[in-house]
Amino acid sequence: MWASTADWVRVGRRGRREGGSQTGQSRRWEWADAPGDIVRIGLISDTHGVLRPAVLDALKGVDRILHAGDVGRADILDELEAVAPVSAVYGNTDRGSLQGTLPSQLELELEGRLVILTHGHMLGPPNPLTLHAAFPDANIVVYGHTHIAAIDRYEGTLFVNPGAAGPGRFGLKPSLAILDLGQEEEVRLVDLR
Repeated sequence: MWASTADWVRVGRRGRREGGSQTGQSRRWEWADAPGDIVRIGLISDTHGVLRPAVLDALKGVDRILHAGDVGRADILDELEAVAPVSAVYGNTDRGSLQGTLPSQLELELEGRLVILTHGHMLGPPNPLTLHAAFPDANIVVYGHTHIAAIDRYEGTLFVNPGAAGPGRFGLKPSLAILDLGQEEEVRLVDLR
């Protein structure tokens, strides 16, 4: 599903467990603002070493950034960190220090929701069915790998692929997504051209 910057998808809120732990290749963190606040999260993936100026413009004002892998270079995360705190996972093209320092997936507690951040490549071409089977307790799953921007709801879970924000490939529009978490969830795709 492609949406212009004016199109929003509104979905209801479901709360989940709280707390934090770290296990194996998956890490879990808790992060939230005061109850009742709207938390704006920038969702980005597949930068492949390129940070377009439009990305920084689109992410102005976000409270947090989630990068779903295929970062390309560590300094991409440094540049994003200048905008807002960044959580990131490695993707199938991330090698060396990125793969050595970034987890393959993250579990985050954001505004009472369990959010999974993954590139998704270990599932083959990720889609809501395979992601739901891998993460059945998630409220929100953010993934990348396919370069195809998508917002889907399956079995009560919100699945967001922000598309590829880096070099144009496969004839697809470069994009990212903005997720607002409050009493409800609102997500929109942002065209970066």
